[in-house]
Amino acid sequence: MATEPEPAPPPDEADAAPPPEDRTDGRPDDVQDDAQRDGVRRDDDVRKDLAEAQDAWRRALADLDNLRKRHARELEEVRETERARTAAEWLPVLDHLELALAHARADPSSVLKGVEAVRDQAVGVLARLGYPRQEESGVPFDPNRHEVVRVVDDPDTEPGTVVEVLRPGYGHDGRQLRPMAVAVSQRRE
Repeated sequence: MATEPEPAPPPDEADAAPPPEDRTDGRPDDVQDDAQRDGVRRDDDVRKDLAEAQDAWRRALADLDNLRKRHARELEEVRETERARTAAEWLPVLDHLELALAHARADPSSVLKGVEAVRDQAVGVLARLGYPRQEESGVPFDPNRHEVVRVVDDPDTEPGTVVEVLRPGYGHDGRQLRPMAVAVSQRRE
């Protein structure tokens, strides 16, 4: 004969709580409490580390902003110094122009010598600033250094040769202030 299963005993308070292995992952209660405290400590440590990282990030941003502002100030100081240096280079040229004008009233023939001297001084200023005068002819045309303003027939030169400089240029290959205005020979057909 088949036996019927026995009815379960009525639940009492001890049985109402979940079994210990479900509550503590198989660890005793005191180990469970330590793990929870460690979790809270780890959470506090993570929050502390995050706050420190955010503080370091804000400081780095502030340092970067200060560096940018300092660089902008220093760049403006360098620009102002360079403008003053360039202007100071031109002061003697102005002084000599004024002398030439003063002497022109006294001796008109001295004007030509004075103006030539001032021009030579101005060319020297440009050369010291890194823009030497360029006015060579008889060289092949170079579009980086020359600006063609006239084309001529010249049977004595190769086509594409600079035959006359109409306006000098200033600078060199890497730094052109102004190209030379030139007349270039053309091909004869």
